[in-house]
Order: sequence, then structure tokens, then C-alpha cells
Amino acid sequence: MSSNAKAHKKKPTSGQPTDAGEETTIPIIDKNKKRSAAELTNQQAPEISEESAGKAPTDTVTDLEEQLAAAKGEATSAYDRFLRMSAEFENYKKRILRETSDARKYANESLLTSLLSVVDNLERALVASKDDCAADGLVEGVEMVQDELLKIFKHFSVKPIETKAQVFDPAYHQAMGQEETDQYPENTIVQEFQKGYTFHDRLLRPAMVIVAKPGDSKA
Repeated sequence: MSSNAKAHKKKPTSGQPTDAGEETTIPIIDKNKKRSAAELTNQQAPEISEESAGKAPTDTVTDLEEQLAAAKGEATSAYDRFLRMSAEFENYKKRILRETSDARKYANESLLTSLLSVVDNLERALVASKDDCAADGLVEGVEMVQDELLKIFKHFSVKPIETKAQVFDPAYHQAMGQEETDQYPENTIVQEFQKGYTFHDRLLRPAMVIVAKPGDSKA
């Protein structure tokens, strides 16, 4: 074959068969790339646990119902605790308000109790000077002091306990003895040794009294 014939001989294009003496190049696909893509697809797929996959739909519904019942029980228990705590707090508030009110109401109790002996001494002084004409001016002054103290007592709701011809009441009277008499019914107060007083609804001091008892029928 001449040189011109060789020059005009075309090279085979890609995909066309070549002469028997020439090597054919076959493209090689990277199997590693295919494996990596498959693994990536498996990783992105949602994972299903063996336990969930093996359960029937009815079992799943039963589990959900049990969880819902347990949650309702916890909610009910928490609500009950809330109600109890609310009631306890309301009782605490009422108790504190009552104690505060009582503390203000009876704040002067000890002072007024101390003044009772002063009033007793003034009464004794008036009784002792009752028949002394020379002490008229002094008696008048003592009476004025006594009246002022009684006004203070009235202002602070301190009241004397009635005893004359009253039935003996151990809540307000203290018996110093008994006297046989037919003029008064049994357990009736016939004499008062010391006045008693109340402070609001409390007993400030009991009245010391003598109580009547029936006379001896043989006498």
C-alpha cells in the first residue's frame, strides 16, 4: 500500500470496531460508587425497629390506650393535690387573719388586768371613808379617779360581772364558800367578795362570791 493510501485512511470513531490489529478500550464503571449510593439510600430510609415491625396494629392501639389511661391518672392525682393545697392555704389564711384580729383585739389584756387591783383599792378606800365626814374632799377625789378608770374600762369593752341574786356560774364565778339560808334558792349568789370582769368575750377575772345552800331542816 502506498503512502498516500495510508494518509487517507480514517481513524475509527468511538464505538466503532477497529481493525484486528488495534486494541479496543471499554469504559469501566466504578463499583465502589454504586455501593456508596446504595448505602446512602439505606441510611436515609426510616429505621423500623424489630419490635414495632413485629407488633400488630391492635397491640399498638392497646399500648396507646394504656399510656393515655396512665396520663389521665397522673393528671387526676395532680389535680387532687392542687385542691388539697388550695384548701390548706385558704385555712392558713383564715387562721392568720383570725390570730391577727385576736392579737389586736386583746392587745391590752395584760394592762387592763393590772389595773383591776387599782380599781379594787379605790373601792376599798371609798368604803372605809364612807362615814368619815372630815374626808369628804378626799372621798370626792377618789370617786373621780375611780370614775375615770371605769370609763377607760368601758372604752376597752371591760365590763363587770353581775353577781347579785344571780345563779352561780363556774365559768364566771369563783365560790369562796357557802352560806345556809332560806332567803335564796340553792346555788344563788348571796354575797360578793371581789368583782369580776370580762374583756370582750373573754373572762378577765372571775367574781369571788358566797353561794347559798339550803338550811338544816332539823334546826
